[in-house]
Amino acid sequence: MADTAFGHGRTDGIAQVRAAYLDMVRRRRMYGGILLILFAALMTASFGLAQSRNAGGLVDGLPMVLSFPSEVISEAWENRAEVPALIAEHVPSLVETVNIAAVSTLLGALAAAALALLSTRGLARWPALTPLFRRLMDGMRAIPEIVIALMLIYILGGGPVPAVAAIALHTAGALGKLFSEVAENADLKPVEGLTSVGATWGQRMWLGVVPQVAPNWLSYALMRFEINVRASAILGFVGSGGIGYNLKIAMQWGQGRYDEVVAIFLLLFVTIVVIDRLSDHARTRLVKGSFA
Repeated sequence: MADTAFGHGRTDGIAQVRAAYLDMVRRRRMYGGILLILFAALMTASFGLAQSRNAGGLVDGLPMVLSFPSEVISEAWENRAEVPALIAEHVPSLVETVNIAAVSTLLGALAAAALALLSTRGLARWPALTPLFRRLMDGMRAIPEIVIALMLIYILGGGPVPAVAAIALHTAGALGKLFSEVAENADLKPVEGLTSVGATWGQRMWLGVVPQVAPNWLSYALMRFEINVRASAILGFVGSGGIGYNLKIAMQWGQGRYDEVVAIFLLLFVTIVVIDRLSDHARTRLVKGSFA
């Protein structure tokens, strides 16, 4: 009889779990449906706004979306014999773009490492100032690189220096957040051991924390380098030098220079793919510890 009661209680428990699960599924479906309706309503409203702001020509212009790319590609195909020479002509500008990305990534990563250690709970040199350093990083990554570059161009003039400064500031804020999260998971036993023998804060960080976090930090820095190559190319449009400036000039000239536009796009595409593959390989080896 006890077995019967036990079996009956077990059946009731399973039924309660099933009912709770079905109720949770119904709630999730209901919330999903509500979100889908809101999304559809917002898309409809934004489409109407875009149509009115675009002088009513958005719908009429949709069939022309592919006209410009097809014109560019057709002209480049007609002059395809000249594309390799155009690619070689823009290699120096590409080198400048990659240099901008590399220098800004290095400067930003160094600043991010310092900010991360100063803003990590349990490791901060001045714990009371931890919120200040965190808000500083928030401000750095909240402002887009192009906005910083535009302000610096008015102060420093055109060229690669404003681009380096703008990308480095944004990189410091973005990497600082990631570096801090990695440092929070570091083992504090080496730090405590160094503290017991009278090591300074810098010695504790350099010998006790950095060796633990270096592989992940380097991995994040390489990933950021990929992003900064694209960012430095985009900043060329606002007069910061590099291959982006050449692309802007070629597009402004319009028809007759579209083969140069395609050559620059191909050069950028190949470069970004190569950098992506190399950095992905390096990140994999760093994280897995194959360099040891």
